[in-house]
Amino acid sequence: MALILKEINRFCKERITEKRLYAVPRLWIPKFFKSFEEKSGKFFVDPYEFGAAVTDWILKHSKDLNYSQPLSFLNSERSPDWVKRSVVYGSLPRTTVAYNHKGSGYYEESDALGFREAGTFFKMILLLPFVKSLGADVIYLLPVSKMSDLFKKGEAPSPYSVKNPMVLDERYHDPLLDSFEVEEEFKAFVEACHILGIRVILDFIPRTASRDSDLIREHPDWFYWIRVEELADYTPPRAEELPFKVPDEDELEIVYGKESVKRHLKKFTFSPDRIDPEKWEKIRKEKGNILELIVKEFGIIIPPGFSDLINDPQPTWDDVTFLRLYLDHPKASKRFLKPDQPPYVLYDVIKASKFPGEKPNKELWEYLANVIPHYQKKYGIDGARLDMGHALPKELLDLIIGNAKSYDPAFVMIAEELDMSKDKAAKEAGYDVILGSSWYFAGKVNEIGKLLKIAGNLSLPFVASVETPDTPRIRARRYGSKLKRLAPFVVYFLPNAVPYINTGQEIGEKQPMNLGLDTDPDMRKVLSPTDEFFGKLAFFDHYVLHWDTPDRGVLRFIRNLVGIRKQFLDVILEGKFQLLSDSELVMYSYEKGGKRLFIVANTGSEEKTLEYGGVVWNGRRWERKKKVILGPFEFALILQG
Repeated sequence: MALILKEINRFCKERITEKRLYAVPRLWIPKFFKSFEEKSGKFFVDPYEFGAAVTDWILKHSKDLNYSQPLSFLNSERSPDWVKRSVVYGSLPRTTVAYNHKGSGYYEESDALGFREAGTFFKMILLLPFVKSLGADVIYLLPVSKMSDLFKKGEAPSPYSVKNPMVLDERYHDPLLDSFEVEEEFKAFVEACHILGIRVILDFIPRTASRDSDLIREHPDWFYWIRVEELADYTPPRAEELPFKVPDEDELEIVYGKESVKRHLKKFTFSPDRIDPEKWEKIRKEKGNILELIVKEFGIIIPPGFSDLINDPQPTWDDVTFLRLYLDHPKASKRFLKPDQPPYVLYDVIKASKFPGEKPNKELWEYLANVIPHYQKKYGIDGARLDMGHALPKELLDLIIGNAKSYDPAFVMIAEELDMSKDKAAKEAGYDVILGSSWYFAGKVNEIGKLLKIAGNLSLPFVASVETPDTPRIRARRYGSKLKRLAPFVVYFLPNAVPYINTGQEIGEKQPMNLGLDTDPDMRKVLSPTDEFFGKLAFFDHYVLHWDTPDRGVLRFIRNLVGIRKQFLDVILEGKFQLLSDSELVMYSYEKGGKRLFIVANTGSEEKTLEYGGVVWNGRRWERKKKVILGPFEFALILQG
């Protein structure tokens, strides 16, 4: 089977000039590549020579196989249980492999030398030796579909502002590969991953779209509409009588009785194709941004989204909107509405899983259910995380998961479920993994022990993270200099854990990527004000990880930790789990085949002594000890037998 990766390899070899003008982080340069120059602390390569060497190294691991199909096909797997043995590296490619390739001045999305400084799929291929060195065997990518440039929250579009879920964002094309298309470059990336035994999981957003979605041109009725003059004060209406929650059915009378809700409902109108079919047919054939054309000719616009939690203080989500999953209003709410009420957005409409209508938008459902299979069949992806899957009607969720599983029974579906007590419900819904909230417990010294009681009783694996793209960095937490080691040590060894390394965590990055969970606005200011990326968030701005000043200590630790976990993986997966913690000593063990493995961490302020020992790893080295003494924030792995 001809590989796109081989074509890129051949292309790079034909372009080698040996002119070393392309700066890359030292950590990107694998041991087998020697052709680089150091100038003023920067490392320069010929990008084509570098690309040829890395793809040569990858291709040496290949066989005569079609690597653009799921790895489960190549391994003859029919179960998603492979995820239980996995280690995940999470990435927003735009940021993960962004770098100032000029080696001077400031970062630019594309520079005067013709280099794409923002992340590309080609550079993700170049990073694979580094990812492999971490011990990761899954790469999870935040959305890489076509993004919208309207209503941006910063200088770059959000990856969740999806303009077309079936199309890759053209900005991930690398001009170094001028004769290739972005689809070919992504296909080559997946091929390269599969050759190295690395699976690829993508993030999908079936509930929302960008407000200028490409889908509008063919399906304006799949969206909600308001008059332009209503946009200025468009906010989610409040109902102070109710708590901060998704309303229950018996509370809908209160919600719909509010004057603010009645005013909100009056803002909505019908879609342009219904308002004036003839004018619409003319407009939809014109070139240009379809939403801007509609605003100009019809005076209506698609409104922004907002939370499904009533009285949520967060503002509207200006860069995204909700798709219209039902052609009628929620069954439970119809009695509160006038007969001529246009389609509208409110808490119950958003939470369609709880408040369904009676007329599914079947054409839209079929479209959404075919997005993941499109990527499975065209690129061979191995798994998906569903964003806001909790808000989807059960029938639609069944269709989405069923379509993916029917093509690849080993395909892994990750639920965006933070409440770990809902693991059984997620399993019943067809998911294989839950996102979970280990990051929350891991970031609070006194909370870590609570996670142990939860993890051992789960019916599904969880993403074992100490930080995520939506949370504060573990390095920026209180006691972060200690937690950056202690937290992953405790979390990665837990039962049902799928260790997750958030891009930048491995080099001690402090700046969060987003302010979504358990954070506050001041968290975006953790860098020095003199830092080029002070105050910037990778979700909404161009951001370069601090590759040139990595925390090499934490990098070595993460590599060793993942390696040691792999060494004892069978004991962890098959051994008898026992919880042994007290209020300040986090402690649990596994026992199998005469061996017992203890994971111990001191989260208290006083020294702790264990009156037994064994072969002990303290985060740096192995030693044989008769007893183990742990100071505050110290930890140990103890092997007996």
